[in-house]
Amino acid sequence: MASIDIRSVHKLYGKTPAVRGLDLAVEDGSFLVILGPSGCGKSTLLRMIAGLEDISAGEIAIDGRVVNEVEPGRRGCAMVFQNYALYPHMTVAENIGYALKVAGVPKAERADRVGRVAAMLGLGDLLARKPSQLSGGQRQRVAMGRAMVREPGIFLFDEPLSNLDAKLRIQMRLEIKRLHRELKTTSVFVTHDQVEAMTLADTLVVMNQGVIEQVGTPAEVFRRPKSRFVANFLGSPPMNFLPAEIDRRGRAVLAGGHMPWPDLVFELAAETRIEVGLRPGDLTPVAGKAAEGAIPFEPDILEDLGSELHWHGTVGGSAVAVALPAATPIPAGPVGLKAPPSAVHAFLGDGRRAEPAAAPIPSPKPSGEAPWRATSLSYT
Repeated sequence: MASIDIRSVHKLYGKTPAVRGLDLAVEDGSFLVILGPSGCGKSTLLRMIAGLEDISAGEIAIDGRVVNEVEPGRRGCAMVFQNYALYPHMTVAENIGYALKVAGVPKAERADRVGRVAAMLGLGDLLARKPSQLSGGQRQRVAMGRAMVREPGIFLFDEPLSNLDAKLRIQMRLEIKRLHRELKTTSVFVTHDQVEAMTLADTLVVMNQGVIEQVGTPAEVFRRPKSRFVANFLGSPPMNFLPAEIDRRGRAVLAGGHMPWPDLVFELAAETRIEVGLRPGDLTPVAGKAAEGAIPFEPDILEDLGSELHWHGTVGGSAVAVALPAATPIPAGPVGLKAPPSAVHAFLGDGRRAEPAAAPIPSPKPSGEAPWRATSLSYT
């Protein structure tokens, strides 16, 4: 096992920045997933850790040793690629053990290590087969075995499940999770698939345009996204965004003058424009657009996915999706949507999160004024 420290790392292709001043620490034995869209720099970062790409500026240290000038084969890393890259003329056993053969490991020891890895991956009965005789999932396990047999300090996974069908992806996710639990090898896994990221990660890193948007546990990143980008990127269906304006008492007013959360107060100037974010699963339909605390909803299409329903429509002209349990009765006639104040996310014009520091607690006022209490706003 090994730790990784990435310090102010930049990568330029000509004058085009691919990675912009990244700082990141990967703890010994952890499973870190880097999630982001195509072109965000995640694979470039992984290749710089492996030594397959030069660093334009900054430094990368493995177990406290700066490895900027260290050859890839001497960094203690083993990489699993999206493409299996197996030798077609070699058997499974020969493919797994090839790196050991090149390194001069004695034949008996090589056979022992290949056998142990094959047993862990369920490949024991396939050692004499060629890659053309294997399924996609079996080929990916061989590629993983080729990395495991080297007994590296770090595993680097570059979108290894992208070529598999949906069922095999699930199986391989579970396999990778189980192997990490057993081996406890420091792992960095790159993907654009949020399901892979949420299910595999101890620590989740979300990247966009060469920078890190947020680092945290999967639950932290999903439940408290620090930016509009992260909020929109995680979740299926994605988060709904409704334009709003802050009134003179710091409350969010939606289109049409609707104020579903009168006790939710922000310390922002009146007329500040924000976006209110609501996860589809946090919305509850109620009969009647004028129901207290409800947002008028114009329903359009209902999708039945078997395990849940996705109800699509609009609120004040903005597209909105609602995720409901499969057995949920759908109201007839006019419909409103409700969400608790705790489910409300707010984002400023530059995409930063704006969050009340605490839920307001109404207190009686002798003058008879409506009870309310301003809460401080923190930018994170």
